[in-house]
Amino acid sequence: MERQEKGGSTYLFLALVTLAFLAAVLYLTFGANRTEQEGYTVQTERPAREEVAPERVLVNINTATAEELETVTGIGPVLAQAILDYRAEHGDFQTLDELLEVRGIGSAKLDAMRDEITTGGDAP
Repeated sequence: MERQEKGGSTYLFLALVTLAFLAAVLYLTFGANRTEQEGYTVQTERPAREEVAPERVLVNINTATAEELETVTGIGPVLAQAILDYRAEHGDFQTLDELLEVRGIGSAKLDAMRDEITTGGDAP
């Protein structure tokens, strides 16, 4: 007899746990969405902070140092030195497309950096 009572309390405990679980599931399913149905909205105290990209300054490839050239997308120390060497040998760049003559710069790389560089003149 004692064993049946012990089993009965275990059964009762499991039934209560199951009932609590089902109540939680029902609340999460139906009760959590109640605020949306009733039209409640939540407002923050402060407006969301806008991400402002830092304004980039155009790098003049005819006057820039190696360090300044390295701030341009796609230009590292080796390519910066190649640009300086080309400029020393051939003089100032007349157009941005003239950079294609520098070893290591292809059309894709030039297109990637085009918005960050200038020759100092109006030539594209």
